Amino acid sequence: MPGKILIVDDIATNRIVLKVKLSSAFYDVIQARSGKEGLNSIQSQFPDLIILAATLPDMDAIAFCKELRQIPANANIPVVCISNECDPETRIAQLAAGIDDILTKPVDDLLLLARLRSLLRSRDTAEELRMREVTDRALGFADKKRAFEHPAQITLVSSDRAEVFRWKKELGTHTRHVLTGTSMKDAMRQLPNHVEPDIYVVAIDQNNTDEGLRLLADIRARASSRHAAVIAVLNDSDRRLAADALDLGANDLMPYGFGTRELAFRIEAQLKRKRMGDRLRANMRDGLRAAVIDPLTGLYNRRYAMPHLARMAETARETGRKYTIMLADLDHFKRVNDTYGHAVGDTVLVAVANQLRENLRDVDMIARIGGEEFLIAMPETDRQEARVAARRLCRVIQNLPIQIPGHDAALHVTISIGVAVGTTDDANHTTGARPDIDAILNQADKALYGAKSDGRNQVTLSARPAA
Repeated sequence: MPGKILIVDDIATNRIVLKVKLSSAFYDVIQARSGKEGLNSIQSQFPDLIILAATLPDMDAIAFCKELRQIPANANIPVVCISNECDPETRIAQLAAGIDDILTKPVDDLLLLARLRSLLRSRDTAEELRMREVTDRALGFADKKRAFEHPAQITLVSSDRAEVFRWKKELGTHTRHVLTGTSMKDAMRQLPNHVEPDIYVVAIDQNNTDEGLRLLADIRARASSRHAAVIAVLNDSDRRLAADALDLGANDLMPYGFGTRELAFRIEAQLKRKRMGDRLRANMRDGLRAAVIDPLTGLYNRRYAMPHLARMAETARETGRKYTIMLADLDHFKRVNDTYGHAVGDTVLVAVANQLRENLRDVDMIARIGGEEFLIAMPETDRQEARVAARRLCRVIQNLPIQIPGHDAALHVTISIGVAVGTTDDANHTTGARPDIDAILNQADKALYGAKSDGRNQVTLSARPAA
């Protein structure tokens, strides 16, 4: 994960020591001696993360970060502040200004590198989301309106039930989110089936180190919880424990124990990042769906249908069971477009697609593979079953009244269907070769041509089984 890190510090010795440590971890390091020089470097060097001295000749860390965050492109750059000492009020002010974490001297190398890795992981998610949103805007896609964000679910975890109760009481006055408390053992027991909270706050100390670290690892390993944010609260100054917590999945940590206001700030920061990750995953799912779904009818498209058909044929070859392919084509569809217009044609396609979907099994795959052509793949279906299903579809479409705006009478259309049945009783089955998808599609296409030639609105079965 190495990237480019900007060190902003007016003391040359500090910069040199940090550069040596970071370079040995294969980070690319750039340096600045003042806040202004650092801000200028950001515009030309584009660092992935900033390590900042608490005080600089021309400004302090808070002023630096406020100026940094005024530029939208810098919103996701993680900032780590290094200070000689830091009282709770100063830490809260720095977090409020947009600083991601504060480390006090002497900075432990293990903890520093673990913190950088954790922050860079979060930055990568934020940058990926930003790039996708920029691309969407460039393509002319309107930004989705964000729904009202409901209060988050925060789970407080500790081996000490009294501590959980105290945390919940004190934190409740500083946050609008829903707080629940649980013991360490109960949290581990609930992970497999528990509804995912947005954030876990986990207390880890010398008395429950192994248990606490195991919980962090389990949270990341379980599908039900791996996307939750985790804040580790450490009740001692064991920096190795802090580094282990970060590397095992903690997104953030409080190395100096529980502090109500500071924890509230950290919860909000982690919740923002968590929701960014949720949006990125949702966008990816939407993108994948858009790639394989026909936008007009909501059916699958050819890109999805061909690999699916190949998998179905392969399964049939392995199990020895038949499968059926239908190619269905609307009759005289050009006449509909020419007479009523393409908007009416689209209405017809949607109505027919809905009827096909409603009159087939859930296991059957339906795709729109051309203007008015549909592909239907039916697993574990023999010739007789296919004939019955195809004739039913013809009858349903013929009897479907399609209401057209501005016309009193409903429009009726018909459909022709060609059917081919895949079989494994051939050389492919004995030699283990992959089924020939083109062969069964060709058989179904010939059968469809036969249905059209014989008068349309009918079903024709392939003269012979396809391989």
